[in-house]
Amino acid sequence: MKKIILFADPGIDDSVAIMYALLNPGIKVLAILSSYGNVTKEQATNNIAYLLRLAGRKDIPIIGGANSPSLGEIPRFYPEIHGEEGLGPIRPPVDVQGELTNFSELYNIIRMNPDVTVVDVGRNTSLAALFILGENISDVIKEFYIMGGAFLVPGNVTSSAEANFYGDPVASQVVVTNMDNIYIVPLNVTNKSIVTMEHINMIQKLTDNPLIQIMDEAMEYYIEAYKKLIPGINGAPLHDVLTLFLMVNPEMGSSIRRDVKILTADEGRGTSIADFRVSSKPAEKNINIFLDFNYQGFIEDFIQVMSSTGNSRE
Repeated sequence: MKKIILFADPGIDDSVAIMYALLNPGIKVLAILSSYGNVTKEQATNNIAYLLRLAGRKDIPIIGGANSPSLGEIPRFYPEIHGEEGLGPIRPPVDVQGELTNFSELYNIIRMNPDVTVVDVGRNTSLAALFILGENISDVIKEFYIMGGAFLVPGNVTSSAEANFYGDPVASQVVVTNMDNIYIVPLNVTNKSIVTMEHINMIQKLTDNPLIQIMDEAMEYYIEAYKKLIPGINGAPLHDVLTLFLMVNPEMGSSIRRDVKILTADEGRGTSIADFRVSSKPAEKNINIFLDFNYQGFIEDFIQVMSSTGNSRE
């Protein structure tokens, strides 16, 4: 079983990823870090608290992450994709107010679990802070799975930049420069992780889990947003779920080991660069970029996990 700390900013995609992590028997969620990104940190925190309540998992602490990017900019949110409050048309009940645990608690959790995996599916501000404030704490962490970047494909914010790396490119550059055992899951593969309403309807017929019963409204909103962005698409890519899937099932994907650089300014802001030439050398550190995955295996796993009875607390 993979013990993970999940950095998230839900957001519909992040919310489905949280559901997947909570229900997957191969994952034990030790904590969820809440940060700005798709919505404000306050809204992200309430969304996480709502999902944990539906799942009956109030035992999982919500860690307070960053409010804004490293350079102090006002963050850009995406209500046209995720809705004003991050769950499409769904509004968490007014009595759901997420209670945040201090950021420093992360270090205690990491030291108590030296085999922990950190999964960051949002802006990398809080992950960079984990390194900056914690000296060599990153050496204790087994591996990092990061949803971000676009290599040899267009970006989704600019012609070359993906949203997470674009949101705080300075933090992303800190991460790829200073941390080791990194597995990057970029738009190259996540754009192909299409889930349709047919898949969602099938899952809901297989389970009465309260956590899953909100998924159709959220996903319908998300899919309609993607149809406006990409005419002809019949679903929406679950970028963050694929990151977790490949963490649990790395044999279901193919990756290449390369050094990565994130441009931090001007028109290149957020652009991720790696040398894919045949003559190029593997990275000195263990930095891996996923370039392909087994789509059918992903869909089968997604349906099976999301329709299951859920994970135990042990």
